Amino acid sequence: MVMMNSAIRKDHSAFVLNGAQLQALADGSLYWPDRNTLVVADLHLEKGSAFASRGQMLPPYDSRTTLAVLATSLARLRPDRVICLGDSFHDAQASDRLSPQDRAVLGKLVSNVDWIWIAGNHDPAPPADLGGRVRADWLEGPLVFRHEAEHGSRPGEVSGHFHPKASVQTRARRLSARCFIEDGARLILPAYGSYTGGLSVWDPAISGLFKKGFSVHLATGRAVIRVPKARLLRAT
Repeated sequence: MVMMNSAIRKDHSAFVLNGAQLQALADGSLYWPDRNTLVVADLHLEKGSAFASRGQMLPPYDSRTTLAVLATSLARLRPDRVICLGDSFHDAQASDRLSPQDRAVLGKLVSNVDWIWIAGNHDPAPPADLGGRVRADWLEGPLVFRHEAEHGSRPGEVSGHFHPKASVQTRARRLSARCFIEDGARLILPAYGSYTGGLSVWDPAISGLFKKGFSVHLATGRAVIRVPKARLLRAT
């Protein structure tokens, strides 16, 4: 059982990945203090409007909500660089469906820092007119940033794509949340977008990448809780 005391309830969880000191933040972003770099994965902007076009009506505020949370994190941390790990847009037309207000907010965020768009499977060609640089992956120091984890990759891989989530039993209740999953050599970030959902860390697509064990950092929005593999519930 995980005890939710003041020592555990904090807005970030620090860990080391291939020698780099990193922080998993409560909003689902990753901060690299030594490089003043903020990393987010799977924004899936305009997912709501994509579903609406197919007749599944969702509240059309997912992009605005996601950008507001990201803007808050940028204002607090003031990073020099932002890396978006792919699937920043839900599809090839997503940027065209952004409202003028949301497009203006995103454009301002991108213009204020060194912004890197990693190409994802949903957005293999992120729109150039919003600024920033588009890359298939990004290598910096001991880390390599890409959209989807690769079997046999070098240590220090940071990726997204799978939208990991996990569950743990606390003293008061069962807690399920999106999460970071890492083993000191590889890290997968949670999805940052509002409508993204999640895949259990026990799914073979995720657990098969961490055959020697792993820890998760549950990101609840208010706190980050580090949980070893042995304490996780099997059903999420």
